[in-house]
Amino acid sequence: MTDVHVVWLEDVGMGDVPCVGGKNASLGELSRSLISSGVRVPEGFATTASAYRAFVTANRIEPGIRASIDGYRAGRTSLREAGEAIRELILEGQFPPDIAADIREHYRSLSQRTGQDRASVAVRSSATAEDLPDASFAGQQETFLNVAGERELMEACRRCYASLFTDRAISYREIKGFDHLDVALSVGVQRMVRSDLGASGVMFSIDTESGFPRSVLISAAWGLGETVVQGTINPDKYQVFKPLLSTTEFAPIIEKTTGSKERKMVYSRGGHARTRTVDTTDQERRSFVLSDSEILTLARWAVAVEDHYGRPMDMEWAKDGSSGELFMVQARPETVQARRSGSVFNIYHLRESGRRLASGAAVGESIAHGSACVVRDARDIDNFRDGAILVTRMTDPDWVPIMQRAAGIVTDHGGPTSHAAIVSRELGVPAVVGTGNGTSVLEEGTSITLSCAGGEDGEVYEGTLAFDVEEVDLGALPATRTAVMVNIASPSAAFQWWRLPAAGVGLARMEFIISNLIRIHPMALVHPERVTDPGEAER
Repeated sequence: MTDVHVVWLEDVGMGDVPCVGGKNASLGELSRSLISSGVRVPEGFATTASAYRAFVTANRIEPGIRASIDGYRAGRTSLREAGEAIRELILEGQFPPDIAADIREHYRSLSQRTGQDRASVAVRSSATAEDLPDASFAGQQETFLNVAGERELMEACRRCYASLFTDRAISYREIKGFDHLDVALSVGVQRMVRSDLGASGVMFSIDTESGFPRSVLISAAWGLGETVVQGTINPDKYQVFKPLLSTTEFAPIIEKTTGSKERKMVYSRGGHARTRTVDTTDQERRSFVLSDSEILTLARWAVAVEDHYGRPMDMEWAKDGSSGELFMVQARPETVQARRSGSVFNIYHLRESGRRLASGAAVGESIAHGSACVVRDARDIDNFRDGAILVTRMTDPDWVPIMQRAAGIVTDHGGPTSHAAIVSRELGVPAVVGTGNGTSVLEEGTSITLSCAGGEDGEVYEGTLAFDVEEVDLGALPATRTAVMVNIASPSAAFQWWRLPAAGVGLARMEFIISNLIRIHPMALVHPERVTDPGEAER
């Protein structure tokens, strides 16, 4: 495809990553290989790596890229200055006439396919060093939603090219050791799913914290999916037990947690902005985003995608609010748990207790302590102190340069599939996300301890608490004639012990399940008329 500049997604597959990047190659693979499994993918097309290189050559941009990167590495310019200079070169460039004509022709054909004069499309960046098994490049390049019209599409494509050199993308490639000039960018253009009227989210075919391989984890929120990926809201969380999905009479949903979902992203009306964020209604905040049947459909798709690729997968989905249809809009390899050792792992134990200041979803299984460094805005990230615990409202890819220098991370918003969670796992930095109040209750410079050692719930404690680290080598454990089983006290920690060579669960402490999850005394359910406290009766 060295001389092809635009291709339909259904004509590419995973063998075409050097041509259309990891994201677009995966979408093409899904489009042509998983239709029989019921997986729906919005139709679309992609520009190729050769189109990007032709753009760079035609506009004589490569010498400027090389000079800016060399200046940054030598310390003559800052990361911000280098990124701005390169992006300005790209944004001032013009597409060669033959490439521009090819993009416009495919857009017209896509509009005809969808029965629209000017199809509303999602324009996504897909780098040739992206969505790889050992590097997610999560959120490093830009996506533009609700783009309509040829002029707007060409501008979005140019902006995608420029996003290959955002500060965060340059920093991430430096960390991972990728040569900036070896990486090319493909632009994916897909029919826009009306998830602004419906819902969207992220899905993993593995438990993201423990690596338990027999669970599907789904995050869901109202509106467009950027709020879930960026971690600006606390989404619903669903977990499904994979082994029972093949039997249709079972509904193996093992957890449903309602997120606060205070806001949602929808299409903008008028003006230059294509999307806007609005408050959700009280009904939307109280309601589950997905029905049980939709949860099970997505979980079965996750299993089908994982089986096809032969590895755990990280996926994004969307629900069209007009048609009610579900779509898969992205699939890439899970990059953390799949690479962990299955026989050797560390167990962290707090040796002291302290006053709990905040809690949220745990990312990782370790413990860290340090001074709180409260940074509320990306413009202030230069104020971060190396080795401190980063406390912020949320993170996006602009925060990666300081995330790798943090001892731990605490966020107000986000869930286990948000950007902060994905990057923290990949960097090996423990995090507690979605606390709701971290930036309010954790004071600048205060010594705190962050613990992710208790299962899916993470805690932030006052002071510097002592802890132990125990290394467990399962390969060194002797075989036993006795069927050894585990005693599970905390439901949230159950997945944590799946690697142990146990014959099963010998004792599950039901009182903990009732107190932690159901949170109602059994006798109150038997005789609700005997509950005299008005507040408890309302619950």
